[in-house]
Amino acid sequence: MAEHLKIKLSIANRVYPLTITPGQEEGLRKAAKKIEAMISQFEQNYSVRDKQDVLAMCALQFASQVEQKTIDKASVSEDVEEKLNALDQLLQKHLSA
Repeated sequence: MAEHLKIKLSIANRVYPLTITPGQEEGLRKAAKKIEAMISQFEQNYSVRDKQDVLAMCALQFASQVEQKTIDKASVSEDVEEKLNALDQLLQKHLSA
């Protein structure tokens, strides 16, 4: 059985106790730090009524980043496929000559 750690993360002035594997700790702590930084940014730049509004905006920001990366990755994959097909056609043409 894998070793588990008990950690506490503070997000939006609330403490969340978690039981995790050691490999998850760094990523979770970095994510919590990014969320806290984003909360501060939203609170400084916008008129915010409560923490729920700020957290909703953070969730939207992170979700949109994930979606954009998925879109960008698909676009890069299409470009690579097109270039590989063009290269394959050149090789086929050269080899059959």
